[in-house]
Amino acid sequence: MKRLAWSVGAVVAVAIPLALLGRAALSRGQERPAPEVARATRRDIESAVKATGVVRPMIGAEVKVGSRVSGVVRRLYVRVGDSVGKGQLLGELEVRELVARQEQAAAVLASAQAGLSYAQSDLARKRELGRANLISASEIDLAERAHAVALQQVTESVASLDSARTQVGYTRIHAPIAGIVASVSTQEGEAVAASLATPTFVTLVDLSRLEVWAYVDETDIGRIRVGQKARFTVDTYPDHEFEGRVTAVYPQAEIRDNVVNYVTVVRFASPRDRTLRPEMTATVKVAIESREKVVAVPRRAVRREQGRFLVLCRRGDSVVRRWVTTGSRDESYWEILEGLDEGEEVLVGEAKPQATGAQ
Repeated sequence: MKRLAWSVGAVVAVAIPLALLGRAALSRGQERPAPEVARATRRDIESAVKATGVVRPMIGAEVKVGSRVSGVVRRLYVRVGDSVGKGQLLGELEVRELVARQEQAAAVLASAQAGLSYAQSDLARKRELGRANLISASEIDLAERAHAVALQQVTESVASLDSARTQVGYTRIHAPIAGIVASVSTQEGEAVAASLATPTFVTLVDLSRLEVWAYVDETDIGRIRVGQKARFTVDTYPDHEFEGRVTAVYPQAEIRDNVVNYVTVVRFASPRDRTLRPEMTATVKVAIESREKVVAVPRRAVRREQGRFLVLCRRGDSVVRRWVTTGSRDESYWEILEGLDEGEEVLVGEAKPQATGAQ
């Protein structure tokens, strides 16, 4: 037992130094990779404000279509996803009761017209008798009054008949805009009541009239202006950028996840080869400033020391500091206004200069 214990202890005592030697050898074999070198080139720099947004229908591009009269749905002609044109018939209500009212109004009009015809004849006859002094003036006045009442009754009956015809026309529901059927809110045989609110039959959306609501943080909203160019992507087409322009900035703030945002409306032309739909999530970039053909280096090549910017330039086998004046920047590059010429090489990432002097 003692010999076995001594053997195990010996193995442990030898294994620890070997492991330490292995780690030491491994650390001696590691070498710091050479720093990446980039060249100052001319390119376009565009600074932008990023925001998350959502695709929304424009005002008037989403319409809830309903009936202006009460009744029973007799027929629906569309389903969700159907394309419809402006004026297309969407559905019908039962019309028997309204048609009966229309016929009643027509009969009342016919009776009023007959009464007007008699009143006109009676008035003409009594005027002739009055000119011959065969009747009194009061009788002529009564005939004129009866004629005026009959004329008013005809006018009222015409209006009632027009109203009845209009009510019958309301039983046929037509599409006020062209678009896609987004939802159907009723079924055939269902009774609908048009009281204070018009019951919705169908919701139409015109997919050619969409816009993006970008929720811009309060720290960036001061740089947003109407007319600025914007680009956005949606999750459905992550590799394609849609171009648009800022058309409005809503003054009322919206609180999203305890962050103050302002809605920035981006209008864009309807794409021909891709279909956008309402409520799609969009990643928006609003162009704040655009600079063309300026000398620029990668952002990782620009360093900051003592409140100033510098880059590390290669000079043979050595590296020297070069103070620079920066301008605009985007996600990848930084404009160099002074201190660096086009074509000069700079180091990107971690690197230490071998010369302490700055130029």
